[in-house]
Amino acid sequence: MAGYAIGVDLGGTNLRVALVEENGRLLEKLTTGTQVSRGRETVIAEMCSDIRQLAEKFSSAGNLRGIGIGVPGIIEMKKGFIHESPNLPGWDNFPVRDEIEQRLGTRVILENDANAAAMGEKWLGAGRDRPDMCMLTLGTGVGGGVILNGRIWHGMTGMAGELGHVTVESNGVPCKCGNLGCLEKYASATAVVRMAKEAIDSGQAPELKKAMSDTPEFSSKNVYQMAIQGDEPAQAIYRKVGSALGIGLAGMINILNLPMFVIGGGMASAWDAFAPTMMEEVKKRSFVFRATTPPPTGKIEPGKTIVTRAMLGSDAGLFGAALLPMLPEEVAEAHQIRKQA
Repeated sequence: MAGYAIGVDLGGTNLRVALVEENGRLLEKLTTGTQVSRGRETVIAEMCSDIRQLAEKFSSAGNLRGIGIGVPGIIEMKKGFIHESPNLPGWDNFPVRDEIEQRLGTRVILENDANAAAMGEKWLGAGRDRPDMCMLTLGTGVGGGVILNGRIWHGMTGMAGELGHVTVESNGVPCKCGNLGCLEKYASATAVVRMAKEAIDSGQAPELKKAMSDTPEFSSKNVYQMAIQGDEPAQAIYRKVGSALGIGLAGMINILNLPMFVIGGGMASAWDAFAPTMMEEVKKRSFVFRATTPPPTGKIEPGKTIVTRAMLGSDAGLFGAALLPMLPEEVAEAHQIRKQA
């Protein structure tokens, strides 16, 4: 009998749960507000309720292989803890994996949300049929995931892939992680809004000032819309985004020499505003990229470095989370990790 798994994407504002078959077909998806302010217990109860709802509704679809949960923050793989997550206050060092397994009575694999998104793109998206790739997720912050030989590269403790915290500007904007000039401070949606406010405060961005005044929920999307309409201060902000991404990508390309680098997350929708500057920086700063630049036609060829947009949008993390408990090697690794804990 065919199998399926349930993937969960737990964010600071939304909780999404999906049932996915082994062939990648999504049968149903539930989306609710996370409401983290209501407390960890409430969120976990709602998550388990949604999982049970889908499992019961599709009980005839095959064997439930397990639950994969993508969460923002640094994961302690051995303990199944969220070591630290600014978007989930009160969850630090809580045994999330074991708590959910106990409630549901089935296997749970806990994973960083950006790693899960990278796995989703590897399975069904831009990285399909490629065993090695790297993904950057641009959202409220900047996350990352590295896939090697078809597997997530976790590093020593599960904390590998924190690409949003590579330095792209010496003595730059302070980051909550303790560093200065992190990529996250220049290439996230939060960073775009910050740079817009700075441009307004300088007195050099009258149209941005008007837009912020007229829009109660002013966001990076508003800045993007102004950029594509020709507003120079807005365009300058996205050039800064592109420059920061290019610097970060160039370093990753030089270090990893992988065949594909994928840009995803909500900010990827502004691709046309930041990608030209990003690619200029990559070409200027990475001799590895210059030696492996793909042809102008964009045709994918062996031995070439591809930098491209993600294909699965916001569902990448759901697909990746669902895939994990369906992979024997991931299940075996999770079992081994538990024995070592």
